[in-house]
Amino acid sequence: MAHYVVGDVQGCFRELLSLIKKINFDSKKDTLIFAGDLVNRGKESLEVMNFCMQNKKSIKAVLGNHDFYLLYLIEHKGKDKSLNKVLESKDAKKYYKWLKKLPLFIEIKIKETNETFWITHAGIPYLWDIKLAKKLSKEVQKALKEDSFNLLNNIWGDTPKRWSTKLKGYKRLRTIINYFTRMRFLGKDGSLRLKAKNNKAEKGDLPWFRQTVKNLDNGENIIFGHWAALEGKTHLDNIIGLDTGCVWGNKLTAIRLEDKKLFKVKKR
Repeated sequence: MAHYVVGDVQGCFRELLSLIKKINFDSKKDTLIFAGDLVNRGKESLEVMNFCMQNKKSIKAVLGNHDFYLLYLIEHKGKDKSLNKVLESKDAKKYYKWLKKLPLFIEIKIKETNETFWITHAGIPYLWDIKLAKKLSKEVQKALKEDSFNLLNNIWGDTPKRWSTKLKGYKRLRTIINYFTRMRFLGKDGSLRLKAKNNKAEKGDLPWFRQTVKNLDNGENIIFGHWAALEGKTHLDNIIGLDTGCVWGNKLTAIRLEDKKLFKVKKR
């Protein structure tokens, strides 16, 4: 029995099949965990969603920004060339129902090594401890369950830039989602720098994990996707990036939590 976390698939289904073959994934005893962005940009988002539906019992996932986008399009009857096969599928409601229940934060404890892994799409800012991150993930899940139409219509935008416990309503939820799914660089005060992409930041800004790593104890790990330009390189043993840019022609990556071994397949 093993746990495998897979980086951003983004509709690269053939590569996903190659990867699960490489890791010798057994759906009867292993767990496959997706670090968000299952869909969009790639040509086989429909096939990825069908794979998830067929293997629901052995799959876990966190929501990424592109997964939120798909939820929005289904809820608001939108169109997007990259996702039209999913949107027009007879099973679109099934995909929506499954995605809507996903968290933004997953915790996996490996008894054999006494290590804990926290998985989110973009990471965890140093402003939050793990207890708060769990709480905020549940807060968004509850809002998706009770108020999805309005929530999905109000999550887009780059403000507020900084988390505060005083935030309320959609501003609060939008900020939580932005940290969990869009974060790359942060200011020294923990404010989001969402305009900065690739590996270029304004002077004084830092990759989020440079601050968060100080909060981690031995045996505590964070796994994230989202930041393809890093090519998985954080230069930290306990904060591991898995988005290696498969949809951009690079690789799809997975990590086995039991021994932190990485597995990669090239874009076909």
